[in-house]
Amino acid sequence: MASNSNSITLVGNLTRDPELRYTAGGRALASFGIAVNRRYQVNGEWQEQVSYFNVTAWGDLGENAAASLSKGSRAIVFGRLEQRDYENREGEKRSVVEVVAEEVGASLRWAQAQLERTQRSEGGAPRGPSGGGSRGGSAGSSNAPDPVYGDEEPF
Repeated sequence: MASNSNSITLVGNLTRDPELRYTAGGRALASFGIAVNRRYQVNGEWQEQVSYFNVTAWGDLGENAAASLSKGSRAIVFGRLEQRDYENREGEKRSVVEVVAEEVGASLRWAQAQLERTQRSEGGAPRGPSGGGSRGGSAGSSNAPDPVYGDEEPF
């Protein structure tokens, strides 16, 4: 079966702080909103249009997004669109389209960022609500060098 491409890249500002939750199985899920502005001219006058999107980020990506971004942060989100159905409080069926993030980053157009590499969880096991492990390479760490970059910073 052939698969269709369903990718989207958004650049905008977070409309709310990321909300970090965990599934019953311990998998992290961060959800936040992003507003994307578009400016254009009509008959020499500037017009502005704002589109709002709900974003979900799973696993380490969600934990890192929740730790790094806050309301008002300018971010770049790359992901796919997903539609899901639900019932509201009145029992009416509703449908919503959301962005499931595959990559999230801070926009550096009007800001600077200090990157801190996080430790990978062993065997892909979730680290739990405490975040688990230490961040970056702490002194006295017995971690093996990265197989690609060795002991050097990747950039």
